[in-house]
Amino acid sequence: MKKNPLYDLCVIGGGAAGLTAAAGAATLGAKVVLIEKNALGGDCLYSGCIPSKTLIHLAKISSSLNKTDAAALNNPERITAHLEKVIKQIEPNDSPERFRKLGVEVIFGQGQFKTNHEFQINNLSITAKNFVLATGTSPFIPAIAGLENTPYLTNETIFKTTEPFSHLIIIGAGPVGCELAQSYARLGVQISLLSSSQHLLPNEDTDLSAVLQQQLIDEGIQLYLNSTIQRIFTVKNKVNLAFTDASQQTNHLCGSHLLIATGRQPNITGLNLKAIGLKIEKQQIIVDRRLRTSQKNIYACGDLVSPYKFTHMAEHQAGVVLKNALFHWPAKVEQQVVPHCTFTDPELASVGLTEHAAMHNGIKYRSYTFPFDQIDRAITDNNTLGFAKVICSPKGKLLGAHIVGPQAGELISEFVLALKQGLNLSAIRNTIHIYPTLSQINRRVADQQLKTSLTPTTRKLLKWIFRLQGH
Repeated sequence: MKKNPLYDLCVIGGGAAGLTAAAGAATLGAKVVLIEKNALGGDCLYSGCIPSKTLIHLAKISSSLNKTDAAALNNPERITAHLEKVIKQIEPNDSPERFRKLGVEVIFGQGQFKTNHEFQINNLSITAKNFVLATGTSPFIPAIAGLENTPYLTNETIFKTTEPFSHLIIIGAGPVGCELAQSYARLGVQISLLSSSQHLLPNEDTDLSAVLQQQLIDEGIQLYLNSTIQRIFTVKNKVNLAFTDASQQTNHLCGSHLLIATGRQPNITGLNLKAIGLKIEKQQIIVDRRLRTSQKNIYACGDLVSPYKFTHMAEHQAGVVLKNALFHWPAKVEQQVVPHCTFTDPELASVGLTEHAAMHNGIKYRSYTFPFDQIDRAITDNNTLGFAKVICSPKGKLLGAHIVGPQAGELISEFVLALKQGLNLSAIRNTIHIYPTLSQINRRVADQQLKTSLTPTTRKLLKWIFRLQGH
């Protein structure tokens, strides 16, 4: 067996976290080897962010066309071909050639640890001072009677299929389920969405998710929430599903295709992790806030270990790993100010404390809202559905912000910065926002704190002190 020279860093996994770690380490002067079993780019490029957001864009275009033009666009082969074209445009950014030019050695294959300093792959024994596990996740498939004998799709396969969907049944009411439900509905597919949760996007406050929920209903999507699936089976190549609803009544659905969108599970099999003493609980690698495993020279980052399975969080965690592994800088991963967005129409974006979490944990707070239908730019764009909501302390310190509405993913960034800097709502209220833009909603929702403090007693006092003449 060949022996490779000692590396400063060996990165296992070529998704967002792994690529960021490898490129960053090489740029900083480290000797780096990157190991990937399939293709560089990971879930985000091939089965996550890029194809899903491309599909969302196509679906939005389709919803604005007449029936004839929409029918021409809604061709499965054309859609798949377009998704592949977009992926090919972005692919060079994640290509082996690019990373080799950066000084990263790239090896493809499946390997395993021999010791905490040695990794075997192909005919090589890789030795390194530090390792980074960034192997990502795979779709979690729930235990449902009959599912093992029923063909189904996941986010890893749905974007590659060229079969026409007549009736797509989706199990799961999280971001993936909601985004794909709306997209395929706008592309002319009958959609039925089932979930055991009582409302869509169960991690969000219900007043925000209710806006999206009603929008999906208005677009003809059948929602079966608070439901329990009993069994799944096929009859004449059709997917049949039996489930009980909230009233414990048994119902049946029959569709052409089935999509499982019930979350993710870590990719840790075949790496020989337990043999080298890595602490694992319930299939989850245990890491500290510096992202060190129980073997201090082995780090783990990205979707593999993060409760926040977002590309931007994977990149953040990769940066934390580099500071710790290369420079012994006690950097810690961010756990509080983590923004996210579900890219439905309307979008739903959040950062920080939710109102539900504040109530559940007994935190004293105030909440303020402002609707898009009172924002002039939303009115001119004929896109007024939704509102912004902020959560703050009784003294006005920002604790969380949530937006459901047009461009929510863009608008939330101002609140992300304010929350990270520990600012009060007054900082946003006193900042000039361009008119007419949607960003006006950020200032207007911050204004609500000041307006609610102007009680009749306060107004009388101000009039008396400053000799004001108004009513």
